[in-house]
Amino acid sequence: MTTKPKAKKFRIRRSPQAGAAQGEVRPAANAGGALPDHRFTGEAAASAAASQPAQPAQPTPQQPRQPQQAAAPTPPQPAQSAAMSPEQEIDAIKREGLTGRQLRMARRVAQKNGLAATSDYDAVRLLRANGIDPFQRTNMLELVNMDQSGAGQQGAQGRVQLPQTMPMGKENLPSTEMASPMESRAREIADIQRDIARRRRRKLLLLFTRLSVFVFLPTLLTGWYFYVIATPMYSTKSEFLILQADTATAGGFSSLLSGTQFATNQDSIATQSYLQSKDAMVRLDQDENFKGVFADQTIDPIQRLPENPSNEEAYKVYKKNVKLGYDPTEGVIRMEVVAPDPEVAARFSSKLISYAEDRVDDLSQRKREDQLRDARKSLEEAREERRDAQRRLVEMQEGSIIDPEGVIASLRSQINNVQIQLQEKELQLAALEDNPRPNKARVEGVRGDIRRLNAYLEGLEDRMTDATAGDSSLAQKTAQIQMAQADLATADMMMQTSLQTLKQTELEANRQVRYLTISVEPVASEDPSYPRAFENTVLAFLIFSGIYLMISLTASILREQVSS
Repeated sequence: MTTKPKAKKFRIRRSPQAGAAQGEVRPAANAGGALPDHRFTGEAAASAAASQPAQPAQPTPQQPRQPQQAAAPTPPQPAQSAAMSPEQEIDAIKREGLTGRQLRMARRVAQKNGLAATSDYDAVRLLRANGIDPFQRTNMLELVNMDQSGAGQQGAQGRVQLPQTMPMGKENLPSTEMASPMESRAREIADIQRDIARRRRRKLLLLFTRLSVFVFLPTLLTGWYFYVIATPMYSTKSEFLILQADTATAGGFSSLLSGTQFATNQDSIATQSYLQSKDAMVRLDQDENFKGVFADQTIDPIQRLPENPSNEEAYKVYKKNVKLGYDPTEGVIRMEVVAPDPEVAARFSSKLISYAEDRVDDLSQRKREDQLRDARKSLEEAREERRDAQRRLVEMQEGSIIDPEGVIASLRSQINNVQIQLQEKELQLAALEDNPRPNKARVEGVRGDIRRLNAYLEGLEDRMTDATAGDSSLAQKTAQIQMAQADLATADMMMQTSLQTLKQTELEANRQVRYLTISVEPVASEDPSYPRAFENTVLAFLIFSGIYLMISLTASILREQVSS
């Protein structure tokens, strides 16, 4: 299919030889200067040169030259072509100054019409001889469907098949169908850009609409609530910590942790959990009417409790308005109580601190009581055992020799003394008898002492014999008494140990005493702390934006998966 030429004008080029041979004649301007400037080529130029002498071209200075379209080459008339040979016709066609594009177009038209042309100029000659304009802008369908009868009919209707010169006086604008490929491409690119811009504006409008519905409008409603509707709330902050009693007797690994936050870490966590529990909320409601304060009609509907709320509904509001935090590095419990009235918030905070103090005392007191109860019980058992040992020893000592071993030992000691004295008297008597003339009185006296000592020794031996013979179970009783004495000594030692354990337990219990110290007292605030309108509005905007972004990404991914 042959594309239509898009050039705006055709310029006729001549070779220097043709111009020198035939000459170029430009008629002079007439008096009015209205005659157009024509160029004559070929046979027309020769006939014009024969009828009029050649004159140099004189331009008209007063009349400016208008932009003109190059005149199409004027082919020779049929009468003239019949009188010329094919070589002369080809030479005349060459002198017309046809462009290479026109020659190629002529060759293609000749091929479509089945004309055997030896060259491009020969193709132009054959087409003109058959009455076909080789430079007519038509499509291939018209060329294929055209036949000789149609050409004859067109000739009969007076259609011009050959290129004609165009007058210079009137304005000739190129047709839109004659635009160049560059302009057509530029126009198509501009159309595409306009379409892209139109679609971009439509997409931006849709995006702005979605953002307005899903992000801007909810954010606007949220900000309106926080700035206009929300009831101002007053916050009361306080800080307290749980301390352990300092003792100088603490030793070992426990002394390393005493006085630090790690010693009271469990108690602090337990106290924090209790203050955040439903038990503390119920106790606060019983003492300070927590439900009635937040069920007041002056509070906005979102923060207000319904009439006769349940403990679960009140507990949700309690967790929202009572905030506790525990810092394990410092051991400080920070509490913030929010209420519609500053005095009520301060009163709630004081009550909760008192609840925490009671709970701390209960936790440590139970532990102390358990330890002291065990120590006291052990001491009572040691005392009972000592009393039983003393009672058994007394019962053994009643009705018998108090101390058989002591009596026997005393008798033995007396016997030994008497025997020593008897030996001395016997030695003294022997010394007196060795004298040739002893003193009779002294000898009789010594003999009397010896007689008395023997009698006394026999009495002691009889008593010793009677004591051992009169009580046959003396050794058994002695062993029983010794065992009772040992039991009594053991009971005494156990009682002393129990007393020492009780003293140690009391010291340990004193070390385990926990004290709740308030570092920051609750003070009623003068200005409301909540709601934080700007921060909450920005947070709502970010939340809605994130939700919209996630939904958009999810929808895009699903759409891509479905389309693929």
